[in-house]
Amino acid sequence: MVTNTKLIHHHYSPPKGFKAPQEPTYQASTVIFPSVSAMRSTEWKNKSGYTYGLHGTPTTFTLEERLASIEGALHCQLVPSGLAAIALVNLSLLRSGDEVLLPSNAYGPSTALAQGELARYGITHKVYDPMSLNDLAQKISPQTRLVWLEAPGSVTMEFPDLLALTELCKERGVTSALDNTWGAGIAFNAFDLNGKGLGVDLTIQALTKYASGGGDVLMGCICTRNPELDNHIKLTHMRLGLGVGAADVQAVLRSLPSMALRYKAQDASARFLANALTSQSVVAQVLHPSLKECPGHEHWQACCASSEPQANEHQGGGYEGRGYEVSDSQGIQGIQGNAASIFSVIFKPEFSQAQVDKFCDSLQYFKIGYSWGGPMSLVVPYDLDTIRPPQHSQHTTLLARGRLVRLCIGLEDSADLLDDLKRSIQTAFH
Repeated sequence: MVTNTKLIHHHYSPPKGFKAPQEPTYQASTVIFPSVSAMRSTEWKNKSGYTYGLHGTPTTFTLEERLASIEGALHCQLVPSGLAAIALVNLSLLRSGDEVLLPSNAYGPSTALAQGELARYGITHKVYDPMSLNDLAQKISPQTRLVWLEAPGSVTMEFPDLLALTELCKERGVTSALDNTWGAGIAFNAFDLNGKGLGVDLTIQALTKYASGGGDVLMGCICTRNPELDNHIKLTHMRLGLGVGAADVQAVLRSLPSMALRYKAQDASARFLANALTSQSVVAQVLHPSLKECPGHEHWQACCASSEPQANEHQGGGYEGRGYEVSDSQGIQGIQGNAASIFSVIFKPEFSQAQVDKFCDSLQYFKIGYSWGGPMSLVVPYDLDTIRPPQHSQHTTLLARGRLVRLCIGLEDSADLLDDLKRSIQTAFH
């Protein structure tokens, strides 16, 4: 055997029985079969075997099963991004002549997808008010095949009555899909909203956010309990040739054990800051689902509240101390329920866009950038006119109150973040 052949066909195989905290990373396009018979009989759709890298490896199967468990689902499919997950659900379940309904506070690229590619494929869409069960009931037509849900709404943070919306979809025989990136499988069980098995049919997540946790991975997933829906998604996934890199899958697997801790810590810090900003004279409103003045607060309570103790209040509200303390296995001391790490601030209408931009530019620890769920806090100003249609239930009210800035809280010390916010408020508005 010459050297080149020896380098490729070496006889050595490492002994079995090695085990470590992290699963091994299998990087493969080609999968080797022991025989032609084995190749012909191997099935990938039920995860009983491996046929080709796009159809799964031990690494991707492991992450999918863990994510399904976190979500309360039975099946999971990995895709290259959260938006790819949205697109795959649409392309798997809709065909020419069908209709999809989108909430008026949907993730912007999801709406753009419906207006662009889906429309060109002969798939129509309508926008409904997620805070009005009657509006959704009126919008569902005989052509409606899919209803998208968001909890809370992107940027403006309204929390819908998920249980009522889901129940309506069930009654009308329409598939419901939830963008559950905010909840991450931690805030609530989207497949069992009432404790009796009533929930959405599908969830998607941008694993780019909390599951990754590092701001350095793009990935998404689709989860369901329904084997028929899962099969539709798997076959479309195969035909579109969607794949994820093994190193990225390993990065998410490595981050999963700390996800709940990071989620709760960032949640606590976000609530501390949201409460603190409500008392700032330049602020018209803070949009955070745990605050009573946030639209849908009562729905958030019904969906996400837990038996954890109430917040320790002082001087009219807020949380004790300069940050948060880990108390026990239930999570963060003084925090009830789950509310992620995002909220928006509306500055009073007398302040100009230039002043709001100066506020963002003046921040030291908050960096200007999209996404969230990573270690670094982020800030982005938004134009309400461009992200919400005029018929959106909160559009006129929020627009009249002023200009909106979204804050995504990372893992920095909450006291440092509050000092940063106050300093920038002083620089930009006084």
